[in-house]
Amino acid sequence: MTGTTRSSAGLDDRRKRLLFRCWHRGTREMDLILGGFADAQIADLSDQDVAELENLLEVPDPDLYAAFSGGAPLAAEHATGIFTRIQRYVDEAHRR
Repeated sequence: MTGTTRSSAGLDDRRKRLLFRCWHRGTREMDLILGGFADAQIADLSDQDVAELENLLEVPDPDLYAAFSGGAPLAAEHATGIFTRIQRYVDEAHRR
């Protein structure tokens, strides 16, 4: 079970692959953060957002989790608008 609540139906191949990659990171915490965000936003991401997310997925899970949890800053090349959007998603999820 991946945890996804979204079907990949209607997505182009690039977004389908990205949805899968977000839910199959290697650590459950990052699956939940990135997969949850992808479920909610993947269909609405611009091509630029998709490129930024693909780039962000190259960051190792421990470094990415540290950035999302506030434990360490993210390298400037990865601290893009999509990172900020995902961070807002995480913050809003914690408020619920």
